[in-house]
Amino acid sequence: MRILALDTALPAISACVLDSGATEPLVIESLPMERGHAEALLPLIERVMAQVEGGFASLDRIAVTVGPGSFTGIRVAISAARGFGVALDIPVVGVSTLAAFAAPLVLGPKPAQERESALPGVIVSAIDARHGQVYLQACSQTGAILLAPTVLPLAEAIDKLPPGPLRITGSAAPLLAIAAWSGHRAAEVEGEIVATPILYVARLGMIADPEGAPPRPLYIKAPDVKPPSPFRFSFA
Repeated sequence: MRILALDTALPAISACVLDSGATEPLVIESLPMERGHAEALLPLIERVMAQVEGGFASLDRIAVTVGPGSFTGIRVAISAARGFGVALDIPVVGVSTLAAFAAPLVLGPKPAQERESALPGVIVSAIDARHGQVYLQACSQTGAILLAPTVLPLAEAIDKLPPGPLRITGSAAPLLAIAAWSGHRAAEVEGEIVATPILYVARLGMIADPEGAPPRPLYIKAPDVKPPSPFRFSFA
């Protein structure tokens, strides 16, 4: 199987192509950016696919991050993934950004010395939800979910996590680690802390069930900006 993975949920745009059984992607590209995801994504996809033998016709599946993340950014990659899926007549699967952040700590092969020195305990994915809040998910070393995806004030997050030392990844990892240390709880910051690890979006997309992982936005909280109320004329 060959999969194209896309992400625009956080302050970056990323794409990679991975073959099943491979540990390294055929092509991978990621660009940090706060705005302009919609304008930059398609040119990035074109650059990536131009380096793949067989091009778009060689793809068997597309994976796309569905959130949590930027309310509008999430929709950019989902719309592109759905469009390519229809055009190529291949499945499109959704992957949580929180799961993708945790995946390197659960799935990623590490040298023996790293495995031995790694802090055991709870793997926590934490993404900055702004306004003093964080998106959270916690799992065990084997990937079993211990805390389902949620959004919490940073001040409450540590108390909601399962007991044990913490291995924290994601954009809010430094803030969450400081909160843990303030409460005298063991914690380490590991892995990516800005962009979603796109290689692991591809790896999770490989094993996802298309029936159980639809490419739909995962909105855990309401958008920060709401449209104005409809204007009403007064005939009084």
